[in-house]
Amino acid sequence: MSLRFSKMHGIGNDFVVIDGREPGFTLETARVQAIGDRRRGVGFDQLLTVEPARDRSCAFYYGIWNTDGSLARQCGNGVRCVAAWLYRAGLLPMGETTRLESPSGPVTVKLLAADRIAVDMGEPDFDPAASRLEGDAPLALTVGEPGGPVAGTLLPIGVVSMGNPHAVLEVDNLQDPALDVQGPAITTHPRFIDGVNAGFVQRLARDHLALRVHERGAGWTLACGTGACAAMAVMHERGEVDDSVRVDLPGGSLHIDWAGPGSTLWMTGPAAFVFEGEWLDSDLCD
Repeated sequence: MSLRFSKMHGIGNDFVVIDGREPGFTLETARVQAIGDRRRGVGFDQLLTVEPARDRSCAFYYGIWNTDGSLARQCGNGVRCVAAWLYRAGLLPMGETTRLESPSGPVTVKLLAADRIAVDMGEPDFDPAASRLEGDAPLALTVGEPGGPVAGTLLPIGVVSMGNPHAVLEVDNLQDPALDVQGPAITTHPRFIDGVNAGFVQRLARDHLALRVHERGAGWTLACGTGACAAMAVMHERGEVDDSVRVDLPGGSLHIDWAGPGSTLWMTGPAAFVFEGEWLDSDLCD
């Protein structure tokens, strides 16, 4: 047996998408890690599986794995790729809203074009418990920076869950070498029980942000959809941005719309197919 897959990306955040709709489909952690190896495998930021929905109100379920084999709860760029994959397979209509089931719950998607999708990411949750954070923000981190270690550096971090946990830090310069140390330090900070995605955001205007994200289980990425949502939500809560914002990431731009508490947040962006492939390790599925 072999396993067919699609290689896709959302503004540089790259994925392997696998059809897991057949009964008995399973995916072992070791095989996820093997496929994720960029030298010996295919390489991806996350692996996505399209499976039958568990929730009857949803059309399909999608699973999410990081390159280290750990399970993820949500992926904003990934859900757009899942929607584009389903549309190409003739399973998702154009111009209509459809509910998909993620590991963190249902999300609504709407295809604006074959390669452009809007996603209702739900309402941002600022409760520290939703991000599995012990205690309250801000965090005091002990990190090493160029020029020597800095003990107990106080980083005024905004914490928000978009179905997965995010720690957002506003900075003046996204090229500051200190971020290369702070990113991994925040992601693995012990106060986050399950780890956290670390986002560094720079405000360019009230409708324009720039962002870098260090993801738990994946490291620095070209793009993070939920990270863009989290950054906009934190900056909106602080009154620093308007209800509609463009977020520039190293791999491209996303548009985020949120009117504030009581409203759901919408993310709009592209999804692209790269190639189709066949994984020859038959142990991948039963």
